[in-house]
Amino acid sequence: MKPLYIDLPTVAGMVSLSTDSVQRQVREENFPKPRQIGPRRVAWLVREVEQWAEERPVSQILPPENTGRRAA
Repeated sequence: MKPLYIDLPTVAGMVSLSTDSVQRQVREENFPKPRQIGPRRVAWLVREVEQWAEERPVSQILPPENTGRRAA
């Protein structure tokens, strides 16, 4: 079963950002806000994070030449 909620480190890994970058984007209202799931616990809805990721624009910047290549 797919999780409904994920914590900050998992969110950061899922979207390839640092935890600081996720928190900054939440403050700047450029990323979904976490939900209160307990008295002292917050987490993100997986579907909201996935939706945010799907809505990112396609990059015109090509990856560096060495991306994905193994040394011979």
